[in-house]
This record gives sequence, C-alpha cells and structure tokens, in this order.
Amino acid sequence: MMTRRALLASLAAASIGRAADRKPNIIVLLGDDMGYHDVSFHGSNEMRTPHIDSIAKNGIRCSNGYVSGPYCSPTRAGLMTARYQTRFGHEFNPAPANPAFGLALTETTIAQRLKDLGYATYAVGKWHLGHAPEFRPTKRGFDEFYGTVANTSYYHPPQFVDSRVETEAKRVEDPKFYTTRAYAQRVTEIMEANKDRPFFLYMAWNAVHAPSEAPQETIDKFKSAPTEERQLQAAITSELDDGVGKILAKLRALNLEQNTLVFFLSDNGGPQPGKRTDNTPLKGYKASTWEGGVRVPFLVQWKGRLPAGKVYDHPVIQLDIQPTALAAAGGSVKKEWKLDGVNLLPYFEGKAAGRPHETLYWRFGPQWAIRKGDWKLVQAPEEKMLPATALPKIAVGPVHLYNLVADKSESTDLSAKHPEKVTELRTAWEAWNKEQAPPAWLPGAAAAGRKKKQ
Repeated sequence: MMTRRALLASLAAASIGRAADRKPNIIVLLGDDMGYHDVSFHGSNEMRTPHIDSIAKNGIRCSNGYVSGPYCSPTRAGLMTARYQTRFGHEFNPAPANPAFGLALTETTIAQRLKDLGYATYAVGKWHLGHAPEFRPTKRGFDEFYGTVANTSYYHPPQFVDSRVETEAKRVEDPKFYTTRAYAQRVTEIMEANKDRPFFLYMAWNAVHAPSEAPQETIDKFKSAPTEERQLQAAITSELDDGVGKILAKLRALNLEQNTLVFFLSDNGGPQPGKRTDNTPLKGYKASTWEGGVRVPFLVQWKGRLPAGKVYDHPVIQLDIQPTALAAAGGSVKKEWKLDGVNLLPYFEGKAAGRPHETLYWRFGPQWAIRKGDWKLVQAPEEKMLPATALPKIAVGPVHLYNLVADKSESTDLSAKHPEKVTELRTAWEAWNKEQAPPAWLPGAAAAGRKKKQ
C-alpha cells in the first residue's frame, strides 16, 4: 500500500510531468523608470532587490540589454510588436487625452500571436498604449486587463480598469489599494486559474515611476538612505521586488518554474540622476539616447532550459521578446511580419554563434543613436543641457563616437580620431531612418504649440 509521502511525491511528479508536456508559460515583468544601478545585481547598496536578483542567479543577465525608446510608451509599443516603434510613428508619449494616440491598429501584438497558439493572455498594470476603447488590451489580443490605461498614482489610481467587472476606466476609491501589491495579488490568482494551460502574462508595473508613494511601514525600513527622495525610491523598489517575489513563489508552488520563460527589464533608464534614480556608470538618463536612457536591467530565466547564472554580453533589445517567446511556444516568425527582433534562445544556449544584432538604432525627435558592433554614434543633449524632455525641438549637442566595450560610460569621444567610423555609422543610421515613419503625434507642449500655429 502506498504511503502518504509516496502518494504526494507521485502526485507532484505527475504534475511536473503534465507541465513539461505542455507549451511553456511566458511572463514579462516590466519595471518603469528603473535606474540601471538601482538593482542589487548591478551593485546597488541602497536598493534591495533579492527576488529580482534571483532571476539573474537562476537565469541570464544581459549586460548589454537595451530598449528601442528612451521613454515609456515608445518602448511598450516596440515590446508589443517586436518592431521599431518609429516604423509606425509611435515615437513619443502623447499629449494628454489625445484621442488619436494608441498602438497602431495595423500592428499585431505578442498577445495576439500567442493567443493564436492557444495561450490564455493577460495584461496587468500600466498599459500606456492608447486611451480609446479600440486601443485597450482586450482589443489587442489580451483576454483580460487589470490596471491603468496610462501613468498613474499608486494610491487611488485614476483610469483603472478591471475587465472582469467592466470596461470603463474609473478611479479606485479604496484607500488601502496600492497598485504594486494589488497587481502581484491578481497575477498569482491568474496563475492559479491557469495552472493547467499555457498562459502569457504581461505584468507592467508603474513602479518605480513618479509619484513617490509607498506604504509608511516600507518607507521606515530605509531610514539610512542618504536623502528623503532615495528613501522613498528604495521603498517603492522594495515593494516592486516583493511583488516579483510573490509571483516567483507562486510559480514554485504550482510546479511551473521548469516550464515558464520569464523576462525582467525596465522600459527605459531612470530619470533625475543623483536624486530619485541612479544610472551609474552610464551617461544620461530617461528621454535621452545616451546609454543611461536606453540600456536597462535585463534578465531572462527558464529553469532547466537556459543556463543559470550566465552573463550574456552581446547586445539584446526588448524587440527580441516576441520572437523568443514565439519560438519557445513552438511558433514561427513569418517574413511578411517584418519583425526587427530575433529569437534569443539559440544564442543563450550556445547553439548560435555571433551576435543576435550587429546593429541597433534609435530615434527620438532630434536625438538619435546607432550601435554597430562595439561602436556607438550618438547625438543627444549635452550634460549642461540636461534634463532632457520628449520635446522634438530639444537642443542637442554635436555627434559623438564611443567604443562601448572600452568606454560604456561614454566619457571619451573618438569622433575626431576615427572620422571614417563616424561616416560609416551615420550612413547606416540615415539609411535606416529613411525606412521610418514620421511621428504620428507630438508630445505635450509641442503638440499644443503646433495646434496654435494651425
């Protein structure tokens, strides 16, 4: 007769076996405005991120992880489509309540493609890809949406949607509701409900974006922080890390770790260097095409499939998430989709030689950059011109050239020493730029100014 312990072991083995037989779950954990140095695995002593660190320990840390835009909405548009967002005019955040703003309806999202492969699809958190009903997650391939349609406060978030209840966006009145905690709770419920079928979960936190709000008991844990701003930031980061921990713990409890591909990254670099966020050792920050605006914490975990504790040094970008997820799900990328991202699995597993990308590109109004191999050519605001904004007429400095392997801080301009490299990279960027669309809208004050002139 089978003992209780043997029975439990048998049931657990059967559960793991069933999970291994099905398509892997896909989870994308997206932070908001995280400083490159504001995670423990990049050396921070102020920001405590043990749960996020565990993804690096159990998976792959991409030391050259990039996003295709230095700003919130453009990066999300690129992530959803695996295409440079400038290809369809999604270059800026919109002016407030712009009815034309939204992820182009001509584009197909990662959610829709995974749904076509039999996945349950969920969006939780900050959307920021369109206010109007036709642009919202449940119209773009997601079965459910629980979150805010745009930027938000942590307490009493306005424009909050729980599609299980209704589609209208409303203000949350519950004074105890804190977005980061509520999102983690909903995610664990989603995983429990889908433990026997493959799911795609897009968890887009509004943490650690402004405003600086956190529960007082969490703030009190960081009294040793050098400034009040850093204390608040540490508390917000800690809440985010706790949320990641709850999600990872639920994966373990459901015996799904071995069958789940997890991505963790930020949407852009941190703003306000030396105050709220820290991008050390990178130059610049959010809204600039310096490394501090576009190089971000970037982790990938798939226990039992991908190496644990590996540092991957070749450049990767958030555009790669969709083709990587599709490959994991047994799907394939069609040529007519014209994706700019690539499947990273063979590179991570050591089955493919070379770089996933020989060249990466950026355009953000008058700012631009290109990285080809180890070289980067960039035109962005000079330090004295910072802080940068999303305005398309922002003043930029001269073009600079850097070897990022030798100088990831972009401190030594080599343009005078290597004029031939400047010409080569500028020519390549200009050829790419001709393929891009003009901005579909202008941001904030710039849009208002254009309207007045009209």
